[in-house]
Amino acid sequence: MDQQGLHDIEYRCIQEEQPACQAACPLHVDVRKVMTLVRVGDLAGARKLLDRTLPLPTVLGRVCDHLCQGPCVRGSIDTSLAMGAVERTIINATGAATKPLAMPGKGKRAAVMGGDVSALTVAWDLGKKGYGVDVYVAGEAVGGHLLGLSELLPAGALAAELEIMGRLNVVFRAGQTLNAALLDRLGGEYDAVYVEMLDANFLSVGREAVDAVTLALLGRDGVFCGGFVTPGQPLSVIALAGEGRKAAVSMDRHMAGVSITASREREGACPTRLFTNTQGVIPLPGVVPADPGAGLTPAEAQAEAARCLECQCLECVKSCTYLAKYKGYPKVYARQIYNNLSIVQGARSYNQMINSCTLCGQCEELCPSGFSMPDLIVAARRDMVSRGKMPLWAHEFVLEDMAFSQSAAFRLVRAAPGEASCSHLFFPGCQLGGDPAASVPAVYAHLRAGLAGGVGLGLACCGAPAWWAGRQELAEAAMAAFRADWEALGQPRVIAACASCQATFARLAPEIPVVSLWRVLLDETGLPQVGVSLPSGPVAGVRLPAGPVAVHDACTGRHDVAGLAAVREILGRIGVAVEELPASGRLASCCGFGGLQANANPELAAATLARRVAESPRDFVATCSMCRDRLAGAGKRTYHLLDLLFPGGSDDPAERPDPGFSYRHEARARLKRQMLETVWHEPQPPETPPALPLVIPDVVRQVMEARHILDTDVARTVARAEATGRKFTDTATGRHLAGFATARVTYWALYELIDGAAHIHAAYSHRMNVSGVDRQEG
Repeated sequence: MDQQGLHDIEYRCIQEEQPACQAACPLHVDVRKVMTLVRVGDLAGARKLLDRTLPLPTVLGRVCDHLCQGPCVRGSIDTSLAMGAVERTIINATGAATKPLAMPGKGKRAAVMGGDVSALTVAWDLGKKGYGVDVYVAGEAVGGHLLGLSELLPAGALAAELEIMGRLNVVFRAGQTLNAALLDRLGGEYDAVYVEMLDANFLSVGREAVDAVTLALLGRDGVFCGGFVTPGQPLSVIALAGEGRKAAVSMDRHMAGVSITASREREGACPTRLFTNTQGVIPLPGVVPADPGAGLTPAEAQAEAARCLECQCLECVKSCTYLAKYKGYPKVYARQIYNNLSIVQGARSYNQMINSCTLCGQCEELCPSGFSMPDLIVAARRDMVSRGKMPLWAHEFVLEDMAFSQSAAFRLVRAAPGEASCSHLFFPGCQLGGDPAASVPAVYAHLRAGLAGGVGLGLACCGAPAWWAGRQELAEAAMAAFRADWEALGQPRVIAACASCQATFARLAPEIPVVSLWRVLLDETGLPQVGVSLPSGPVAGVRLPAGPVAVHDACTGRHDVAGLAAVREILGRIGVAVEELPASGRLASCCGFGGLQANANPELAAATLARRVAESPRDFVATCSMCRDRLAGAGKRTYHLLDLLFPGGSDDPAERPDPGFSYRHEARARLKRQMLETVWHEPQPPETPPALPLVIPDVVRQVMEARHILDTDVARTVARAEATGRKFTDTATGRHLAGFATARVTYWALYELIDGAAHIHAAYSHRMNVSGVDRQEG
C-alpha cells in the first residue's frame, strides 16, 4: 500500500466528514461539540469553543443567522435544533470576550477597505496571526449594518470587540473616501489589501472579476475582494464572515509567500458525505422558552441541546465487535495498518489487530460508501507474509489443519463407482466432513439417486484458510490441485454445502460452475421425505423444533441470494417457522471463526460469538458446520439444517456439543475410509490402535481445545517419552512430564500410566522458532 493507495482507502470512510450543521456553516463552527458541552451544562466550555472559531464572538454569537439550522438532521424527524438561540444563550451567560491568543508579529501589514462584517473578519483573523492591520472606513462609525441590529446587541458589545481588535494591532481609520485612488495608494504601501464590496462597488466589478477559490482580484496582485451583495438575496451575517475568513486565509498565504490555492476545497459552506442513521430515533419537540422575548434560559438551552443526535456514522463499528474493540473506525485503522507495514515493517505494533478481523464483509454492506475492511486486511496480511513478518501464532494451526484436509488421510476426488466422469460433484467441505452427525454419506446417496448424469464426490479443502491467512500462493495451489481433478472428471458442476467454499470458488476459480446444495435439494432432487409428497408433511424420523427458529446465515454466503432464500423455503416446507435475526442475509454477522479470528484472538472471537448468540432467544438453524459447532459450544441450541433433513440418530441434535478439533481430524479420516468401503467397495486396512490409549478428562480436553493441541499431539509426546525414557518423573505421585518438539511447536504432557493407558492430567504447548537450533521432529 503506497500513500496514494492509503488516501484512496481513507476516502471511503466518511466518519471524519463534518456533520451537516457544521458543513453548512461558512465558518465551520463545531455545532455538534457545542451541543455536547451545553447538554452537560458546560456553557463555559462551549464559549471557549465559539471563541476559537468565531471572529468578534460576542457580536456574531448573538446576531448569527444560523445557516446550520436548516440542514439539521433532526429536522427530518421533528424540528431542527434551535442552534441560534442556544448560541445566544451561551454568549449571554458567559460575559464579555477576552483577547484571543495572537501569534508573534510578522513584520508585514495589510489594509482593509470597509467596516462591515467581512472586513472586520479579515482584520480580526489577520490580527490574530500577527499582522498589522489598518482598516479604512467610510464615515465615522465602524460596523456597517451591525449598527442596525441594536435589538440583538446590548449596548457596548460591538465597541468592546473593536477595543480587543485594537489590542491585536488593528488600527481603525475612519472618515475615509473609499475609491480607486485610495486602492492604488494602499496597494503600494501594504503587503496585501482587502476590498469589501458590500456598500459601494467603486471598482465596478462583480464576482466574475475575482477568483472563486481565493477571492483574489484577477489581474491585480495582492488585492482581494469579498462581501458582494447578491441581488434579491437576504444579507447573511455569517456568510459575510465566511467570505472574510476565506480572504484572510488568502492574504496570509500571499504575505507568507506560499500557495494561495492549495487545499481550499472545504472552505465556506460545503457538502458533506456523513451519514447518520435516524432509524429508531424518538421524536422530541423543540424547547419553547418560557419568556420568548428573553430567549432560552441556560436550563432550557441544556434541554434543547439534549435533542442533538451528535451526528456521526460508525454504522460498521456499531455492528462489529472487532471494529469496536480497537476504539476507532476504518479510516483510523487504515492509517495504523499503513504505519505498521511501512514504518515499523510489521514488527509487532498492530499485528494482532490485523489478524483479528473475521473478513466477513458486513462492514462493506453497512457502510454508505462501501468501505471494505476485508480488502484492507487481506492486503496487509499478504504484505506481512511476503516480507516474513507474519507471526507464527496467528494462523499456523489452521494451516496445519488445512494441510491435513489436503493429505491422503482425507482427500478424495472421484466419480461415482464404475464411472470415469460425472455431471455433478458433491463438495461438502472439510468442516462438514468432520461433523459428528455424519450426514455426508446420506446426502451423497440422495444426490446420486436424484440427479442424472452421475454425481462424484470431492473431499478436500477449497483453500479458504490460506486465503484468510494471506497465503495467496497456498490458496491458489489448493485450488489448482482441485481444478486438475475437476477437469479430469469432465468439468462437472460443483454442489457446495459450505458457503465459504462457494465464495472461495467464486474468488479463485470463477470458471468452475458452483451451486448451493440447498438449491439443488429444493429445485432438483426434492427433499428427503419418505412416502410423503413435498409440501404435505415433515421429514420422516425428524423431531422438529417446537417453535420458530432463527436462521444463522453464514457470513461468507451473504451474497448468495438464491441459497439464502432456499434455506428459508426448505424450513417452510418441512413445517418450521422462521424468525429473522436482526443481522441476517446480506447483513449476517460472523460466528467468530471467519478470517481465522478464533485462532488469532480467541477472546475477541468469543465476544463476537456471544454477541451473535444474544440476538435471539430462539433455537438457531445454521447451514455451516463450523458455525453450528461454535454456537453450540457457546451454549446456544443450534441445529444444522442437515440435522432436520438427514437425521443421524441424535435424540436432540440441537444439544450436540462442539466436537473439537481432534474429533474433526479423526472424523474426516473416518469419512474417507467409510466412503471408500461402502460406496466404492474398496476394503481399507484396519486402523492401528495407539500403543498407549489416552484417557483425557473433559477439563483437560477443554484446555487442549483452547490451546489447539490435538489428541495425536499428546499421543506422540507420550509415545516418544515411553520409547526413549526422556521424561521427568515425580516419584511421589508417579506422574510423568514429557516434551516433544516438532518443527515449530513443542508439546508437553503431564500423564500417569494406569492399566496400560496414559491418563492425561495436563497439556500445553508453545510455538516459536529458535534461531540456530535444530528442531527436527523426533
